[in-house]
Amino acid sequence: MHNAAVPETLEGWSVLHLMYRVRWGALRGVASSDRRRMAEEAALALCTPEAGPTAFVQMLGHKADLMIICFRHGFEQLAEAQMNWSRTELAAFLEPTSSYVSVVELGLYEMTAKIHDQLGAKLKPGTEEFERAFDAEMETQRQRVTNRLYLAVPTFRYVCFYPMNKRRGEAVNWYSETFERRAAMMREHGMIGRGYAGKVTQVISGSIGYDDWEWGVDLFAPDPMVFKKLIYEMRFDEASAKFAEFGPFYTGLQFAPEQLGAYLNGTVPAL
Repeated sequence: MHNAAVPETLEGWSVLHLMYRVRWGALRGVASSDRRRMAEEAALALCTPEAGPTAFVQMLGHKADLMIICFRHGFEQLAEAQMNWSRTELAAFLEPTSSYVSVVELGLYEMTAKIHDQLGAKLKPGTEEFERAFDAEMETQRQRVTNRLYLAVPTFRYVCFYPMNKRRGEAVNWYSETFERRAAMMREHGMIGRGYAGKVTQVISGSIGYDDWEWGVDLFAPDPMVFKKLIYEMRFDEASAKFAEFGPFYTGLQFAPEQLGAYLNGTVPAL
């Protein structure tokens, strides 16, 4: 049953973030030609045309050296990608440091209220007729935004990933706010993001029930300064200032899969 107080969501790609520390000392004992061969095998394990998009990121800082982001059609395909990658020769030179499981999500605060109002004027909420009509309208919305649910990996050089929650403490609890209040705050939050259109591509993925945080956020941009400006500005809106909790941030440089060999050979890989 569709609850008028719970915003509907549309789901797209299943997403798996894999973070690794490279055992550089062990790799130095491997011939350059063998490193390139291992890189080709590893890239091919993930980058088949039918698999789904994959992003490779050289990380900055101590949290990881390498991040792989797999976008797939379901968890079965994520499991296959993880298995294929883990069985490559290169995997023996990688130490997992973190991971994240989520599903690309588009929240529909305003659309949820609109659909409930429109259908509620004609049908009784909770009835089979209402539920069927609601599901049909949601499918219409899904078709309208398919390109946002199943997007290609943005071809921007810089990547920032972080998980986040909405605060649910005793004094401040996002989920105890009224639907109208939450919708208004998310509208304000979204307006800030729209001001950065063309400068950054944001991919929101839901992880409630899948991982330790409620959402994952991937940002792709041609200028890393955009991450600082955007996130700083958003800290001042009410949804973030009062209700947002942030996990660790991972920042790095996206590179082409065929550049993995150059990376293993000690060169900053190109996009």
